[in-house]
Amino acid sequence: MTLEALVTKYICNTEQVFAEIKIAQNKSTPTNKEKVMKVIETAKHYFADAKYYLEKNKFETSLVSVVYCEGLLDALNMLGAVEFSWPAKK
Repeated sequence: MTLEALVTKYICNTEQVFAEIKIAQNKSTPTNKEKVMKVIETAKHYFADAKYYLEKNKFETSLVSVVYCEGLLDALNMLGAVEFSWPAKK
């Protein structure tokens, strides 16, 4: 798999997660919800960077951006602050 194909796959998977992500109802107090939303917004900025760098054919930078975005989302999921599933491998 080429680096471009790998980045494209990661971006597509992350886009699906953003479409379904939900804040966990019983785990977030109003203050925590604000913090969770801040982390999600930061992840969205990294995601936008990943798409920008993909368009510029800077695949390494795009990969780093999307992987950092995924890491933030995974951390929130592991803490029980959000609910989502990564798309199944094909």
